[in-house]
Amino acid sequence: RTELLEQLAQELRGRFSVATHVMPTDLANEAARQGLHDELRTKGIKIDLLINNAGFGLFGPFAHSEWRRVHQLLDVDIAALTHLTHLFLPPMVEQHWGRILLVASTAAFQPTPGYAVYAAAKSYVLSFGGAINRELRGTGVSCTTICPGVTETPFFDVAGQKETFYHRMTKMKSDVVVHQAIDALLDGRGAIVAGWFNSALALSTRLAPRGMVINIAERLMRN
Repeated sequence: RTELLEQLAQELRGRFSVATHVMPTDLANEAARQGLHDELRTKGIKIDLLINNAGFGLFGPFAHSEWRRVHQLLDVDIAALTHLTHLFLPPMVEQHWGRILLVASTAAFQPTPGYAVYAAAKSYVLSFGGAINRELRGTGVSCTTICPGVTETPFFDVAGQKETFYHRMTKMKSDVVVHQAIDALLDGRGAIVAGWFNSALALSTRLAPRGMVINIAERLMRN
């Protein structure tokens, strides 16, 4: 969304007097991701902080999902996140400092009917981030995974779902989630859940029987 990126870049330049480059890229496209990396390297722009925030959800029964959209979700939420980490991580290790932030979700903690593919993708992100962070011990580089719950973004417009009562009651403001994520990132923490309610919810999924957890997740997502 080039126009929105340009507006934000202009705001950052005005408020903080920083050099800001806007490079719109189709992250679902492997060649485009590689091209982004190569262009940054050609321009001499060193990346020591990577935020893998791109992603979207898809709501509805899997049997009735459009395969093109499912494939796009997997490309962006899993393939792009993994590929970009693979592209930008080695130079961080070589210079003995760097930070990577992966954005998962509270959906990562349980299968979620209605969001079957999205929840599974976020479970991958949480698992991948934890393993990578462990591998990076002693390198000066860390990988932080944040698991937000319902957040004030256009998520549901893109996913194709009307907000439920549960969504409206538990929604967090995006700037609050961002501040928690950045603090954890700079501290080099492994993984956090945004918000006390979401933290309690994530913990409860480890204590309750799996069938019960799936049933509750289905009910909470039901319009």
